[in-house]
Amino acid sequence: MAERDRYPTFSEAELGRRHQAVRERMAAQDLAAILVYGAGRTAEVGYLSGWPGSRESFLLFPLEGAPCLLVQLYNHVPNARRTAALADVRWAGEPGLPALDTVAAALAERGLDRGRIGIVGALPWTYARRLAERLPAVAWEEFRAIRELRMIKSAEELARYRAAARLTDLAMAALERETRPGLREFELGAIVEHAIGRAGGQPGIHFMATTPMRDPRVGVPGQILSTRVLEKGDVLITEITADYWGYGGQIHRSYAIGEEPTEAYRRLHDVCLEAYERILAVLRDGATVGAALDAAEVIHERGYTIYDDLLHGAGQLPPIFQTRRTARGRIDERFVFREDMVVTLQPNVVTPDERMGMQIGETVRITKTGTERLHGYPMRFVVCGG
Repeated sequence: MAERDRYPTFSEAELGRRHQAVRERMAAQDLAAILVYGAGRTAEVGYLSGWPGSRESFLLFPLEGAPCLLVQLYNHVPNARRTAALADVRWAGEPGLPALDTVAAALAERGLDRGRIGIVGALPWTYARRLAERLPAVAWEEFRAIRELRMIKSAEELARYRAAARLTDLAMAALERETRPGLREFELGAIVEHAIGRAGGQPGIHFMATTPMRDPRVGVPGQILSTRVLEKGDVLITEITADYWGYGGQIHRSYAIGEEPTEAYRRLHDVCLEAYERILAVLRDGATVGAALDAAEVIHERGYTIYDDLLHGAGQLPPIFQTRRTARGRIDERFVFREDMVVTLQPNVVTPDERMGMQIGETVRITKTGTERLHGYPMRFVVCGG
């Protein structure tokens, strides 16, 4: 993997390809520039600059000429200059609304104080209003093409996904090795973060929950870990993501603590695995969401339901959907999977009363004839802590 000042980076050819593709879409929309807004680690800013983000940032990307990255906070600028693959990296000015004056001045400096400019990202209303006041001759509009372009991954992006998947596998192996009765739930988060961080990754999410297998009360991994003390006979359900420079590998496994799974949990695991394998079998270039939904019906046929999304694009890109019976909005069943899309398949099978559940799945690449497995951690009901 290429490096810039000992930080992972993309090749000039890769960034050039992205810039050209984005500019072609800009020209089709008759835009003189786009303004990409990010808060924290933002995929779209990283896609065009190579800098993964830290706090707020504004990327000015003109149809012609060099881009400019405006970074918050002031002490974040030196690191951004070392890691971004752009020549022009500056401080965005005082935080909040004054930063928009800096953005407006940078646009005017490039002759972009009139015409049509696209907005990318969740720009706050107060920021948008300030820009409109400072640049009254600009017509602002949404620019969605970057999300569409990001759905198909390049070879260099796939390399990062594979690295992220390996990091996630390390976290799962650490949980298998270190989870035991007597720990508190929040200590599981420390296990995950340590395993990922020491291998050079960035912890993404570690959603987890524990409950007694013989008296279950939780069916979905929790986003906030409790102070509950783990006991023999518990089950641990997980949703773990490790990030490698803007690209995440997500995995879902369950752990029986101190003893073998109960019959009820073994049956639940079997349904999870059956659903996962049936859906995986239909995924390939040209397959539709409708075909995946047909395969997912087995969950309901076995007497269960789901709570979380059934499948989502990596980085929360489309498609994102549940089963037909649990849909929380319209599902585009005609959506077509394409080669080199990366998706997370994650059936979270639960009992109708939602007291018992688990999640099995991981991140895969769509190929011409099926899928490529990015992870290496075994697809099994783990028994640990004995």
